[in-house]
Amino acid sequence: MSTTRFLTGITPSGTPHLGNYAGMMRPAILASRAPNVENFYFLADYHALIKCQDPDRVQRSTIEIAASWLAAGLDPEHVTFYRQSDIPEIPELTWFLTCVTGKGLLNRAHAYKASVDKNHAAGVDPDDGVTAGLFMYPVLMGADILVFNAQKVPVGRDQVQHLEMARDMASSFNHIYGGDYFTLPEAVVEESVATLPGLDGRKMSKSYNNTIPLFAPREQLRKLINSITTDSRAPGEPKEVEGSALFQIYQAFASEEETAALRQQYAEGIAWGDAKQVLFERIDREIAPMRERYEYLISHPQELEDILQAGAAKARKLATPLLRELRSAVGLRNLASTAAQKSAKAAKSALPQFKQYRETDGLFYFKLVAGDGRLLLQSQGFTAPKDAGQSIARLQREGAAALSDLQDRLQPVDGVAEAQVLSALQQLREAAEQ
Repeated sequence: MSTTRFLTGITPSGTPHLGNYAGMMRPAILASRAPNVENFYFLADYHALIKCQDPDRVQRSTIEIAASWLAAGLDPEHVTFYRQSDIPEIPELTWFLTCVTGKGLLNRAHAYKASVDKNHAAGVDPDDGVTAGLFMYPVLMGADILVFNAQKVPVGRDQVQHLEMARDMASSFNHIYGGDYFTLPEAVVEESVATLPGLDGRKMSKSYNNTIPLFAPREQLRKLINSITTDSRAPGEPKEVEGSALFQIYQAFASEEETAALRQQYAEGIAWGDAKQVLFERIDREIAPMRERYEYLISHPQELEDILQAGAAKARKLATPLLRELRSAVGLRNLASTAAQKSAKAAKSALPQFKQYRETDGLFYFKLVAGDGRLLLQSQGFTAPKDAGQSIARLQREGAAALSDLQDRLQPVDGVAEAQVLSALQQLREAAEQ
């Protein structure tokens, strides 16, 4: 069976907390074990520089995030786990994409617009404090995805726009340089991400300073759990689970049976101190084995470095050949091999070829052109790129049968007979079999 390539980026920005683990890390690690899936997980340290210019903090956070994911169960033998800055092809691809991306597209990016709107409201220059890094962030993200031709990218709804931009960049490059260099990635929107309350009942967040660090030492974990805000109901008084931060955190770690048991204890008037002890024991039971692994990795940074370097070597087996192809496509070539490349290009161009592209109406089209550039076949618009790709595959594989079945999705081309189209499809099949 064919595999699907997923890609997830993790920005090293601070110490992971229980909310990060329950909401993103744990489900992502479970998903990484699914069959027929090829997973790429990377530490987005270039992205961290947009907001953080403290070198020691960037390095420390990178160590903590890498150790956290590995301790939580991410298997570097089963996935490709690497540091963004160890892949030189990513900044090179960023520049290639920069040169085919309209400034108008980047003007519409949410993060940039939010900064401009904030400046307008403050009555200062619209670009005050806005770095080129913030403005170009979507292009770097596009390069992260396209350098491995990832097919699926799990994101929150606020990141969907960046996936759409990556698709536009890929389509523009493919169209300008006349090839299928990039797969158009699809966003996998995470609608049901678990959100844990923090110590004060608000969403657990570093910005609220209400977090429980994922790998806090045992006694610190106990102390933090004991500081979770509760109401004034005394022992013996029934307590509500709705709105109880303590109960919601417990529910994120406990089984259905354990959750039902604590719910009953709430109804029977469990003392808050006893409820907090139940929560502490349940969390510590899950975290303790991981904490031991985390502390080992933190104290052995060379082992972390070796894992990341091995992941980078694995990742570059895909990135290096792609960038070699892209460099040739844009004209960055060995001058001594120009004649040979022209000959190879001429031989390739003598064959008919399908070209897939996106129009300004937002729909996806394809066309079949002869070796001399004459248009032989033109499609109507498809709402999804994979539908256009599947139609191309059918035409290449089935010839006349597919041509008949797809008549309602094809536009007639004046002066072109069906026999000419079938002859071109036959040429493509024969070339593929050689």
